[in-house]
Amino acid sequence: MHEVTHRLFVGVDWGTEIHQVCVLNPDGQIIEERKVVHSPTSVAEFFDWLATIAPQPESAAIGIEIPHGALVEELLARNFCVFSINPKQLDRFRDRYFPAGAKDDRKDALVLADSMRTDQHCFRSVRINAPVLVRLRELSRLDEELNMCFQRHCCQLRQLLHRYFHHFLQLSPTADEPWVWALLALPPTPAKAAKLTLSRIERVLRQCHIRVVD
Repeated sequence: MHEVTHRLFVGVDWGTEIHQVCVLNPDGQIIEERKVVHSPTSVAEFFDWLATIAPQPESAAIGIEIPHGALVEELLARNFCVFSINPKQLDRFRDRYFPAGAKDDRKDALVLADSMRTDQHCFRSVRINAPVLVRLRELSRLDEELNMCFQRHCCQLRQLLHRYFHHFLQLSPTADEPWVWALLALPPTPAKAAKLTLSRIERVLRQCHIRVVD
């Protein structure tokens, strides 16, 4: 058993619109539960309330799944001790408390708080990152999201072409090249493609820096 170094254990089940919070004392008794709407006013009230029950921020250990975001950054800025846990590990803890129960925000907040109380070694301490690292992380996440959107749209275009203009896929099987899109804008249907002149096709390809035309 590890030595208890905190007087309060707070579980925050993060949500897109509402955060569920559960606060336990060292004996595992629930001190308070509350819902926090994801709005500037409600979040500010949550921080004020947290400062009231934990005047010394280091006395409260806060467990949460997501180790980043405005809520986490503000908690760290206020010197609270924040710990994150892998969602899969949280699933195992949930089975310990509610083996037959479905996912529930109140239960998850309780599991986070009590697991922080009994198994803090399974959590990872969250620290404030340098601004350049925060920027890099957000840009990397944005790049990944944009790439996923790009691939999804290309797949949708390919499926459409496969249904009504499959000959076009001989130029680009994955339909993911800008010059293919520009060329497709000229003849959106096979009938119009048959009427295109070679000079018009070459002009579009040159604009896309395609120099060699077969």
